[in-house]
Amino acid sequence: MSDISPLAPKGGFPKLPVIDGVRFAAVEAGVKYQGRLDVMLVEIAEGSAIAGTFTRSKTRAAPVLWCQENLATGLRAGGAAILVNSGNANAFTGNNGMNGVEVTAGAVAETLGINPRNVFVASTGVIGEPLPAERITSKMNALRDGLRDTNAEDAARAIMTTDTYAKGAKASVELGGVTVQIAGFAKGSGMIAPDMATMLVFVFTDAKINQDVLQQIVSGATVTTFNSITVDSDTSTSDSLVVTATGKAAMDEVTSITDPRAVAFGDALHGVMLELAHLVVRDGEGATKFIEITVNGAESDAAAKIVGLSIANSPLVKTAFAGEDPNWGRIVMAIGKAGEAADRDKLSIWFGDILVADKGWVSPDYREEDGADYMKGQDLNVTVDLGVGDGSATVWTCDLTHQYITINADYRS
Repeated sequence: MSDISPLAPKGGFPKLPVIDGVRFAAVEAGVKYQGRLDVMLVEIAEGSAIAGTFTRSKTRAAPVLWCQENLATGLRAGGAAILVNSGNANAFTGNNGMNGVEVTAGAVAETLGINPRNVFVASTGVIGEPLPAERITSKMNALRDGLRDTNAEDAARAIMTTDTYAKGAKASVELGGVTVQIAGFAKGSGMIAPDMATMLVFVFTDAKINQDVLQQIVSGATVTTFNSITVDSDTSTSDSLVVTATGKAAMDEVTSITDPRAVAFGDALHGVMLELAHLVVRDGEGATKFIEITVNGAESDAAAKIVGLSIANSPLVKTAFAGEDPNWGRIVMAIGKAGEAADRDKLSIWFGDILVADKGWVSPDYREEDGADYMKGQDLNVTVDLGVGDGSATVWTCDLTHQYITINADYRS
């Protein structure tokens, strides 16, 4: 792994609250890496609700297909588990892919005494290489013996690939007078673009929420969190977001999306998911700038998001940020190529609070040196008004540097 990203949070990995009904373990299995944690196991208590969203890639990996089927058919009786390895994506590996999933899920099921279809599996790393499943199954007893409710940070480190730091987030929220906890962690650094998250994300709560409501909340929150970030516009084969609610909090079950407690929980979960999404962008491969792009005045929110992502994914825009060049003409270009309605003669652009372009032309008060000074910051904001409607959206990205090429040119070596 490379040096820690300059955009990493200064406090390091947060101290996550213990979630009743969840235990974690991590081991060194040598799947690809030597001398580092690369397999993690989560044991989940019986009676938990599990929801998820996954990549829309047409070349989805076997673990993704397995998890999607698990959710579609519903959990079986008994406890559940999550098994994740790094170093090998178990993607585009033919029949070997699903065989690797079945073997590893079966080993977890036998070790923990649960149904194999209650085991959620995820893999991240190199595409196209057979998964050395035996290196994982040989560590089952060590994983079982290492399960602790305080081991979330080790689990987060075990799923890292080109990540430069482990990513965690937490929240607490009061639901009907009962305080519940939310804790989660994620991995992601490159191959980051919407549809769904281009990463692995695992979030846990002791809230008591039925599966249908939990799924609605998770699906809704994904739109404005993980589906609103991009590092390099590339959609992964392996994106998986799994949210587990153990129901251990002393509360009545939330069974309706209109329950005020569902709204409060959804807001808190959204906050955790957004923080994790931002942490992924801040660890974008080679990133030196964290960039928030807000598009207003679009025909619809959906149109605003398309324009925002067009700006965020433009190599010309991203390299301008890397070079600290306030080249607002590149933003105009990215708006125009998005294919959504925009009024050239009403278009306005801001860098932070600096009005750069006003109603289709450079602002008479704009000074290039002000824009250049602004670009020296690490956290940057770009606001665009298209002048055609009331739609708005915000997306997040990072700059594109030489280091991105270095990391990806050497990734398989």
